[in-house]
Order: sequence, then C-alpha cells, then structure tokens
Amino acid sequence: MILTVTLNAALDITYRVPRLRPHSTNRITEVSERPGGKGLNVARVLAALGHRTVATGFAGGGTGDALRALLAETDVTDALVPVGGASRRTVAVVDETTGDTTQLNEPGPTVSPAEWDAFLGTYRELLGEARAVALCGSLPPGVPVDVYARLTRAARTAGVPVLLDTSGEPLRRGLAARPDLAKPNADELAALTGSTEPLRAARDARRRGAHAVAASLGPDGILAVTADGAWQAAPPWRIAGNPTGAGDSAVAGLLSGLVEELPWPDRLTRAVALSAATVRAPAAGEFDVATYEELLSRVVVTDHPAAA
Repeated sequence: MILTVTLNAALDITYRVPRLRPHSTNRITEVSERPGGKGLNVARVLAALGHRTVATGFAGGGTGDALRALLAETDVTDALVPVGGASRRTVAVVDETTGDTTQLNEPGPTVSPAEWDAFLGTYRELLGEARAVALCGSLPPGVPVDVYARLTRAARTAGVPVLLDTSGEPLRRGLAARPDLAKPNADELAALTGSTEPLRAARDARRRGAHAVAASLGPDGILAVTADGAWQAAPPWRIAGNPTGAGDSAVAGLLSGLVEELPWPDRLTRAVALSAATVRAPAAGEFDVATYEELLSRVVVTDHPAAA
C-alpha cells in the first residue's frame, strides 16, 4: 500500500470559459468537480497506475462531504480524519482561447489540538502497512509549521520511505528530517536556496537533508540530484493544456518508481510522461492515457555531472 497525506484537502472546481475577461461577466461553458489537494491528486494517479493507495488528512463540513463522496467513486481508500471546520475549495478558471489557467485557493479549516491528535493516531496506524508515504501540500490553520518534519521522522522510524512535496518553511524544516526524496518546483527551490540555477539549487537542497531532490522545471521537465548521480528528463515537445496537477502526477510517477525500485532514469521518464499527460487532461488527478503511453518512449533523459 502507498499512503498519501493531504492535510489541506480540497474540493477542486474547474471552470472553462471561452475567454477570461477580468472586471466583466464570464459565461462558463463547463464545470467539473474533483477531490483535490496535492496528496489526493497523487493518490488518484497512483490508483490509476494500479497501486493500492490510501489517502489520509483532514476533511470537514459540506465541502468535505462532497469531497469524500467524489473520492468514493475512485479506487483510492478514504482514511481522511473529520474536522469541525469546512474543507476548502480551489477554483481553476481555464481560458479556452489562450489555454491559461487562473487559480483561486481558499485557506482551509482551522485544526484543533484534538483533531491533530486524532490524525496522528491514524497516520501511525497506517504506516504499519505502507510501502511508501507522500507528504503533500500546504498546511491548514492550526497545524504546526514543523509538521512535515515530525511526520517524516515517524515514517523513518517505521522504516517507510518518505517523499516530501511542500514549500516555504514547512519544506525547509521537513528537509532537516531527511526525507528520502523532496520534490519542489523551480520557484520553491529558488525560494529555499536563493539560487535560480536549478542544478546548483537542487544540490544545495540535498545538502540540507534530503537523500534525493527532484525539481519540477515546468516545460523543461524534471531534474533529479541523488547520491548516485544527477539526471534531467524532459518531454520531446511542449505540451499545451491545463498545467494544474501536473506536478502531482510527477510525484505519483516518482513514488511508484521508488516502490517498484526502478532506476532513476526510468522513474524520471515515468514522472515526466505522467506530468505532460496531465496537462492534456481536463482536471488535476487525471492523465491522458494515450499521451502518457506515447511519451514513455520519447522522454529525453540527460546525465549531469555527478552530484556534489
């Protein structure tokens, strides 16, 4: 079983409009709703790849009920912990003319100490049967900023590999707990290290504690720096579409590759193919199967000088 943690789960709502006009009335041509938040997107992709996946985190209120009802329609096992506040909504507005996406994210419910203790009990119990765990996304109000460091240490004590995908101070503190893999994007990596040169920044992030760092570089693919070497994988051409959730699909590719013990170039190939195929899909947590299968044999992997 693969475990994903989404402390700030969301109901993802995607609006499609012919052309987004600020300060004006926009008529929506299509609406879709999905269970969302980084870890839930990761879980749905993992399940689509054939991995037994359990999702935990928090869900509450009417939004949480709608989220869980949609999650029940997938192959992901729901182990979300109830909270008194309402789960957040995230709204993506897709401009069909330009392909650009405007994202609006609510902050999420405030988590009480009792609710946090209930989650910790669930998390520790689930670690007992997990082959790997992904710690993903932003933190809701009331959750301590060092939470990912704590959860990483708990997983490592249980002998479970950890992938960390967050940003800001939670990322900085989480790295110090030595996750097996950190997966920042280019902006998050630059904010962490102060360097805009991806290879240098990834090496710096690895020195801060992560055993390996895989940085999403948008259309330029993914750069991985590990103890065994450094590689960059990129799609053979630019993929047009909605990029929402592409990084989450990359996490699913990397995590499934870790569990299957694939060589790093193969993990990166899968992650890039999934990420690009998600850009072609209508919503986060999904991927276009034909695009994924086509790209698996076409992703370009380049060796970098040995990791410092």
